[in-house]
Amino acid sequence: MSRTDTESRVPPGQRLTTGFPVLHHGEVPYYRDMRLWDLKLLGLVEENVTISYAEFMKLPRRTFVNDIHCVTTWSKLDNEWEGVAVATIMEKVKLKPEAKYVMLHAERGWTTNLPLEDFLRDTSFFALKHNGELLTPEHGYPVRMVVPHLYFWKSAKWLRAVEFRATDRPGFWERNGYHMYGDPWLEQRYDFE
Repeated sequence: MSRTDTESRVPPGQRLTTGFPVLHHGEVPYYRDMRLWDLKLLGLVEENVTISYAEFMKLPRRTFVNDIHCVTTWSKLDNEWEGVAVATIMEKVKLKPEAKYVMLHAERGWTTNLPLEDFLRDTSFFALKHNGELLTPEHGYPVRMVVPHLYFWKSAKWLRAVEFRATDRPGFWERNGYHMYGDPWLEQRYDFE
């Protein structure tokens, strides 16, 4: 790949890294008994659904390749992930017509918001592995959301629930000054920009 090709994949104000920096708020959860982990699909659905870890691990998986961009100005190109497509998870629920937004709920009360159309993109998925290895606890084990077209804080680590909503509401970082949407190509880092 030429330098020009690489440069065209890096949003303004970002710098490339070959590492995978670890950034989060609070303590890292460590799971010892996976029977205690599940994923809930709730809110504006005909019926709430709970998917156990054992059930989640039996879902069909795909390989996804993307670039990721952190609000702290690093970008990492050519990430290869293994995960479950959003479309696969959506087969388990029937949305009510007023559902327009998603709130992702993670461990320790952490949340982030997304428009429904961004959650449903075929590039968004539930990640289990990164570059051939299971996610580490620091990177979101057992399951993290990946929404690669937005800043990486929208890719919630330690995912536990997807709440479908009629209205947008700020999540943890959005309440603390981050932009409500987070498009890296528009440098939507903070709410005052």
